[in-house]
Amino acid sequence: MMQTKSSKSLYLQIVCAVIAGILLGHLYPKLAVDFKPLGDIFIRLIKMMVAPIIFVTIAVGIAKSHNDSASGFFKLTVKAIVYFEVVTVLAMLLGLAVGMLIHPGAGMNVNLAGIDTSSIQTYKASGKPFSTTDFLLGIVPTSFVEPFLKSEMLQVLFISVLVGFALSHSGSAGRTITEFIESATIPLFKMVGTIMRFAPVGAFGALAFTVGKFGIDSLKSLAYLVACFYLTSAFFITIVLGTISRIAGFNLWKVLRYFKDEALIVFACASNEAVFPALVEKMERLGCSKSVVGLALPMSYALNLDGACIYYTLAITFMAQALNIHLTVTDLITIFAVLLLTSKGSATVAGGGFVTLAATLATVAGKVPVEAMILLVGVDRFMSEARSLTNFCGNLVATLAISRSAGAIDMRVAQGQLDSNKKLVEMKSDAPNMSGDRHL
Repeated sequence: MMQTKSSKSLYLQIVCAVIAGILLGHLYPKLAVDFKPLGDIFIRLIKMMVAPIIFVTIAVGIAKSHNDSASGFFKLTVKAIVYFEVVTVLAMLLGLAVGMLIHPGAGMNVNLAGIDTSSIQTYKASGKPFSTTDFLLGIVPTSFVEPFLKSEMLQVLFISVLVGFALSHSGSAGRTITEFIESATIPLFKMVGTIMRFAPVGAFGALAFTVGKFGIDSLKSLAYLVACFYLTSAFFITIVLGTISRIAGFNLWKVLRYFKDEALIVFACASNEAVFPALVEKMERLGCSKSVVGLALPMSYALNLDGACIYYTLAITFMAQALNIHLTVTDLITIFAVLLLTSKGSATVAGGGFVTLAATLATVAGKVPVEAMILLVGVDRFMSEARSLTNFCGNLVATLAISRSAGAIDMRVAQGQLDSNKKLVEMKSDAPNMSGDRHL
C-alpha cells in the first residue's frame, strides 16, 4: 500500500509540474527558457543509468540460461525483429495514408528561396546519407567502453549478449562473475529510485522551456499538421496497439494506467530514455522474465519507434505538398525503403527525429530537399511529445507481447498487478511461467 501511495504522490507531483511549466512558459517566456537545464539534467541522470542496466540485465539473463541460451536467444531475437518490422511498417503506412488523404500541406505554396534556413544547418550537417552498411557497422563498437560512454543502445546490447554467452560457458568462474553482476542490480535500481524523485522537477523545466522558447502561438500556423499527427498517433495506439494487446491477453488501458507515471514523464520530457530503468523494474514486477525483458525492451527502444515512423512519413508528405512537389509511387516506395533503415536506432531523446528525417531526405536527394525541414522547426518540439509517447506505448506493448509469445510471463501475476495496480505477489523476476501459457 505504501508503494501505491508513493506512486500516486509522484503522479500528482508530475501533473502539477506539467501544468506549472506550461503556465510559466506562456506567461513568462523569457524566464521559462532559463529553466531548460532542469529538464536536461534529469534526462542526463537517467541516461547515465540506461547502459549499465541494459548490460547487467541481459548479461545475467543469458548467463543463467545455460545450455538453452543460444537457441533461446536466437528464437526470441527472430520473434522480436519480425514483430518490430511488422509494426514499424504499419506505423509508416498509417502516417503515409493520412498525409496522402488529408493533405496537411496543400495550398501553402512555399518558396524556399525566400526563407532563411540557417536554423536547420546543424541538422542538415548531421543528416548524412544512410546505408545498410552504416547500420550494420553501427551495431559493432570500436571498443568495449565506448558504447557505455556514448549510451549507444544497440552497441551496449551487442556487448551484453557477448558477455552473457561467455559467462554461460565459463564454468564456476562464470557463475561467480554472474552472481557479482546480478548483485549490482540492487544499488543500480536504488540509484534510479532516487533520481526518479526529481522527475517533477525535470518535467517542469522541460515543458517550461518548450512553451517559453517556441510559444503556444507557434502552433497556429501549422495547427492542421500537428492535429493530424496527434490524432493519427492516438488512432495507432488505440486501434493497432490495442488490438495487439488484446491478442496477447492484455487490456491496453490497464497497461497504460499501470505505467501512467512513466507516460507523463515521457510526454513532459519528450524522451523515452527518461523512463527506461523504471520500465525494466516494473516489467519484471508484472511477472515478465528478467532475461526476456532485458533483451526485448532495449531492442524495442532501438528498433520499434512507432511514433517516429508515423511522424517521418507524415512529415515528408506534408513538406512535399507545401512545396508543390509531386511524389510518384516510385518515390514513395524509395522513401519507405530508406526509412526502414534510417528509423532504426535513431535517437530516443528530443530532436532525434529531426536528425533521422534529415538523413532520410539526404539519402533520397532530388525528391524533397533537406531545407524543407525549416517548415517543421516551429512545431517539431511540440510534435516530439506525442512522438515519444507513441514510441513509449509501442515499447510497452512489444515487450508484453513478446514475453507472452515466449511463455516468459506469469499471467496471474500480470493480471493481478494490472487489476489492482499494486504489487500483490512477490516473485523472482526470472521465475518460470506458472500459468501454463506458452503461446499467444
